[in-house]
Amino acid sequence: MGLRENAAAAAGRTLDDSGQVAEAAAVRPAPDLTEPDLGDLSKDAESASAVVAWSRVMGEVRSIAKNEKFDGGRAGRFSFRGIETALNAFGPACRKHGVLVIQHKVETEYRDISTSSGGRMRECTALVTFRIYGPDGSFFDSQAAGEASDSGGRSTPKAQSIALRTLLINNGLVPTEDRDADAVSFERAESPVRPGASYLDEICNPHTSAGRLRQIHHELGSTRQLGALVTNEVGEEEQIGAMVVRIGKERAAGGAQ
Repeated sequence: MGLRENAAAAAGRTLDDSGQVAEAAAVRPAPDLTEPDLGDLSKDAESASAVVAWSRVMGEVRSIAKNEKFDGGRAGRFSFRGIETALNAFGPACRKHGVLVIQHKVETEYRDISTSSGGRMRECTALVTFRIYGPDGSFFDSQAAGEASDSGGRSTPKAQSIALRTLLINNGLVPTEDRDADAVSFERAESPVRPGASYLDEICNPHTSAGRLRQIHHELGSTRQLGALVTNEVGEEEQIGAMVVRIGKERAAGGAQ
């Protein structure tokens, strides 16, 4: 590569076959992960316990929106809060208040899984115990789980990253500022009531069990139809609730075949 080519490359440009400067390829900008300046550790925070210091961290991180998108095709689409977003929010706050979040213990389980395309992946489930220290040296432990799959040996760090994100967001009680799911309500449509007369064939059938007759009586009672008049097996009008009780007693006394 000559001097002209080196200069073009350093400037982010390329040369075409004729030696002229070609149009620069589109470069995707890197995500803005600049940490907010929250200031230095204050003097009164130097003796704070782990619990007090963590509560102050929570006061700094008030919300993290679900701005990242996942598009898995047939697997579905959803919005989420990634590990980098969580770290970018909690890192400055933890440093300001002298909080250390240390991975203390990791318990993992593995299994091999098959993909719909016939590939093989390794799935890792990690239960991670984190130890959260305050400026005074005190600490408390908290656990979080993560699960991830990968075909290239990265399922373990992925699962640990998910566990860390879960710990930060859950222990920080971080809202998304999205609309609350309880803000949408609906009323269930009432199921249509089965007419009492529709039970007659089943009631008169000699093979209907005593348990089923009791259930029919309960269903008629729950729909307030025990007093409904129907034509019984001998062609006379009778309240259907009384009819169920009578036939049940007759069969219990030996009338059933």
